[in-house]
Amino acid sequence: MADQAGRIAVVTGGGRGLGRAAALALAARGATVIAVARSTEQLREAERMAAGSAGSLTGIACDVGNVDAVMALGDEVRRRFGDPTILVNAAGVFGPIALIREGDPKAWVETVMIDAIAPYLTVRAFLDGMLRAGWGRIVNVTSAASLHPPGPLNSAYGTSKVALNQLTRHLAAEIAGSGVVANVIHPGDVKTEMWADIRDKANAMGPEAEAYRAWVRWVEETGGDPPEKAVDLIVELTSDAGGARNGEFCWVKDPLQAPIPSWEKPTDARPWVKE
Repeated sequence: MADQAGRIAVVTGGGRGLGRAAALALAARGATVIAVARSTEQLREAERMAAGSAGSLTGIACDVGNVDAVMALGDEVRRRFGDPTILVNAAGVFGPIALIREGDPKAWVETVMIDAIAPYLTVRAFLDGMLRAGWGRIVNVTSAASLHPPGPLNSAYGTSKVALNQLTRHLAAEIAGSGVVANVIHPGDVKTEMWADIRDKANAMGPEAEAYRAWVRWVEETGGDPPEKAVDLIVELTSDAGGARNGEFCWVKDPLQAPIPSWEKPTDARPWVKE
């Protein structure tokens, strides 16, 4: 299978979890993949796992929450590989599970930096090349948490994913008709390392964390969504066929959590705007 042969893809969070799985899937389909993560050890493991793929996978260590580091990443990728036309922003942290008045401010800001601002930085680094090529696919990993009713303890993660949704919608509006598209995905309710971290933190808290414990139990009892569903969705959205969707909130096939309405195609009711 080599339907992505000749294309260059950047995948953040590519050292483990969904990011690594997506990077490996793209490499298997012939793409030249640059996996980005902070851990060099994780990236070397991803490279070993990609050996024998139709394409290739190269790891580059980078803190995607650092402006200068991401701009330098862009320069390095272009110098070594050329202009990417696929960008998957899968790097993410859950951040503090805490009340706003009690949480660690640094951890709160770091969550927004990695989950919302880092995708802006990578888009800023690579979008021009996609526009010049007249073809590009951008997939940002969000969460159904951005669509749930607000509640205690989740302000950092929830805020960052709502911001990521809106960033992607603005980006989609800017690039409409260019051959480049941008969408967000909910990867499903997956039993990941993040799930285990939420479980451990919620179990150590009081009644205010019961909603988290209920979600943890539900994922445990159901087994969660298979991670392959999210990989399949990313592969679809980064293919030629993925150009049919732009600015959408995309769900995996047959998710355990029924899809929640996100947003309709906007209508412009501003009284000062003339059709």
